[in-house]
Amino acid sequence: MTKITAELTKPLLIDGAMSTALEQLGADTNNSLWTASVLANQPALVKKVHQEYFKAGARLAITDTYQANVPAFIRNGYSKQEAHSLIQRAVALAKEARDEYQQETGIYNYVAGALGPYGAYLANGSEYTGDYHLSAIEYQQFHRPRLTDILTVGVDVIAIETQPRLDEVLAELDLVKELAPYILCYVSFSLKDSTHLPDGTPLAVAARTVAKYPNVFAVGVNCIPLEEVTAAIETVHQVTDKPVIAYPNSSATYDPTTKTWSYPHGRRGLVDYLPQWLAAGLTIIGGCCTTTPQGIAALHEYLKGGAHHD
Repeated sequence: MTKITAELTKPLLIDGAMSTALEQLGADTNNSLWTASVLANQPALVKKVHQEYFKAGARLAITDTYQANVPAFIRNGYSKQEAHSLIQRAVALAKEARDEYQQETGIYNYVAGALGPYGAYLANGSEYTGDYHLSAIEYQQFHRPRLTDILTVGVDVIAIETQPRLDEVLAELDLVKELAPYILCYVSFSLKDSTHLPDGTPLAVAARTVAKYPNVFAVGVNCIPLEEVTAAIETVHQVTDKPVIAYPNSSATYDPTTKTWSYPHGRRGLVDYLPQWLAAGLTIIGGCCTTTPQGIAALHEYLKGGAHHD
């Protein structure tokens, strides 16, 4: 097993949004490739985002491959060879940032290769609805090229993230088992409400099912509202002894129709909720959409202060 599992006796911090941090640096992500477009046009900015999150205290970086998949690049005018090169570049940029940070600080951090769902490729918000249906073989045909590229460059773990459908996750886990049975994965679901996946599966059933895979080292949720996190953590914690992971959105709410974010409940930080999440059983914490290095730094300061031992 990789060393990351030895770190999980205490809370572990992961990074925050790639898109928000890129936009803060002036990148344009308003297209169907989303942050993946920056891999081709401004790769130095992707590396800089990883560096900023490491400096903020994140111990695990998630590669910019959530929306980066071969058919999406081809649909946007790239060749198949270019698509593979860009996916591999995404992993290499995260590893370079990690290695340089280690040289500067002596701290060894981790890189997770991100597998977003088929719904992210559709670019119509269906990663939040799960409103698509493929066979296990079709899911694997979709995920295989990207996973192969990620494994070619090499990562510490695989992040099967923002997943709205249990059947797709099981197909992905079986694919990982086929291609790299030695590598650890975490599984993180998107939710319809605090106790159900968008496909209608109870979160408890989904968490219990994926936790049975020996190479799954953590199970949880991401890309959900702050208000739903505590109940989701409790649900997962009740059905598995494996570490629980959560990286919710900030207090922003996404409208897939207008592709914009709003703050109906006001702007609140993840750190405001962190004590109750830790009390509910959370081990791995980070941020998803509209979170920033500043927000991750606030989590780091809280955890560093030892307040979670109170």
